[in-house]
Amino acid sequence: MIRDVQDKILKLKKEKDVFILAHSYQAREIIEVADFVGDSFMLSLEAQKTTAKNILLCGVHFMAETAKMLSPEKHVFLANPLASCPMAEQMEPDMISQLKKMEPDRTVVAYINTTAALKAVCDVCVTSSTAVKIVKNIENDKILFIPDCNLGDYVKKNLPNKDIKLLQGGCPVHASVTLKDLEEAKALHPNAPVLVHPECIPAVVGRADYVGSTSGIANFAKSSDHKEFIIGTEISIAESLQYECPDKSFYILSKKIICPNMKLTTLVDVLHSIENIDNGGAFEINMTDEEISRSRRCIDEMIRLGND
Repeated sequence: MIRDVQDKILKLKKEKDVFILAHSYQAREIIEVADFVGDSFMLSLEAQKTTAKNILLCGVHFMAETAKMLSPEKHVFLANPLASCPMAEQMEPDMISQLKKMEPDRTVVAYINTTAALKAVCDVCVTSSTAVKIVKNIENDKILFIPDCNLGDYVKKNLPNKDIKLLQGGCPVHASVTLKDLEEAKALHPNAPVLVHPECIPAVVGRADYVGSTSGIANFAKSSDHKEFIIGTEISIAESLQYECPDKSFYILSKKIICPNMKLTTLVDVLHSIENIDNGGAFEINMTDEEISRSRRCIDEMIRLGND
């Protein structure tokens, strides 16, 4: 049954000029039919590169928005319209605008995991893999970092000379991991290095052997001489790595690291989206030129600072 659905998708995406982007947290059966798999910003960059007129994103809403912002001439669709990101929607643009008025001397840095409306009132964007470099390259030493205080704390510790103000926010899934979870995992697998995402709380990050983005964790594990690892990000990554590196062992840091929004998208959602992509039945991301221009500025600034 799964193979039959996958075959239909592979056939239809060619007929309808659809390029499928899947976040690395997606289910295995979706990853197998995707044209590209990666983290949130990598998906948007691949959307720019393809010549396909239709982009189908299997992930959450802010990722599809970002893809549309960077490829405004293409039709961008989200496979499941209910798939959102709690962190991306934690802070209202009006609140950040008010904070900017109160502290106009601070550069507002937004994590990529934010809505387009929030990006529009920020100065520069960052990803988990580029956050330290981008903030370091900002000329201003006074920073307001939103929304993830855990990633912000990681940046702050790496850049002690910067005055970085944090707000209470972040990924509830990664933040649910405790130091006790880490100690229990380490007790079960004492020889396995701990690889964690910087969205985890500082106590967990401080005990990790490697801290990095989803793609960073995967690349570290693939290239390392170690034969076993404790993976401190969404549990699907441990599964994917096991497929890619059958000679190594991967253990989850905590069974709590499951993103319900990423799990919303099903293979049938992908099929139905492609079947209805020409008749208005698929969920398309629509943004005005003005919305794209305002929200894209902080991403363009991130790219500029990343090239310094």
